Amino acid sequence: MAQPLIPPDVRSRLKDLRLTARRAIGAQGIGLHHSRSRGAGLEFAQYRAYEPGDELRQIDWKLYARSDRFFVREAERESPLAAWLLIDASASMAQADRADPQRTRLDAAKGIAACIAELALRQGDRFGLITLREDGLGLIPPGAGARQRDRLWLELHALSARGLFPQGDRLNPVWERIGAGDLVVLLSDGFDDGAIALAERLAAARREVIFIQLLTVEERDFPFDGGHRFRDPETGEELLGDGKAMRADYLARFAQAQRELDARLDASGIAHVRHVLDEPLDLPLRRLFGRQAAAEYA
Repeated sequence: MAQPLIPPDVRSRLKDLRLTARRAIGAQGIGLHHSRSRGAGLEFAQYRAYEPGDELRQIDWKLYARSDRFFVREAERESPLAAWLLIDASASMAQADRADPQRTRLDAAKGIAACIAELALRQGDRFGLITLREDGLGLIPPGAGARQRDRLWLELHALSARGLFPQGDRLNPVWERIGAGDLVVLLSDGFDDGAIALAERLAAARREVIFIQLLTVEERDFPFDGGHRFRDPETGEELLGDGKAMRADYLARFAQAQRELDARLDASGIAHVRHVLDEPLDLPLRRLFGRQAAAEYA
């Protein structure tokens, strides 16, 4: 029996989170999303002259008493956020830990994507999906509501990891579909330079990008002893070695690679967190959208 995309304990904790995005140019970190459209919102923005068709309740009658002219109050209002979920579905995302071979990086990506869609659904925001794989990009345009959620879940359940990360013209639908001001959440192991370059290019085009890196426990801890054959699932390259003898050098190199990745993402203004497969599924979202994170980035 297939595991639910969102475990019950995780779902119960989502009620404390709110999907947020920064819209203001130059903002540092993630904050509430507001449009600059005008309407009958809550935060006062400006007055303008009355026009036929305006609602009478928008007229400022005190100002009319002073000026003998009709003016209506306009306010900035929150606009629905368009959140794009980009999932790396290349072969390396099928990696799992020996201790839990039934749970892969791709499974974690699906679960986190489903959680984000659930947050967007509760807020009335729009959400869409692009799956990234060399043999074709799956695409669900942004939409809102329960039907959109169900459509996304069906796509996630059917998604498998294989092949290489797409390059060149194969990524054209990404550039064509994702609009200015949209929020992009990229879920990947981050081991393919193409995924990082995609995030950088989107950020350079003034899209707001969040990168969630997915790692196995074994990549973090390297708990191997004795002789092992390590194989790259995408290139087929193999490395033979003694796990215990390799551990210290591996951990040092891995930590350095992670520092370099962090610096690269920071330089592009890309918010980023890591998720290891033994951690709660909602932990990266708490780090991004929890109350403390929102306070720090406001």
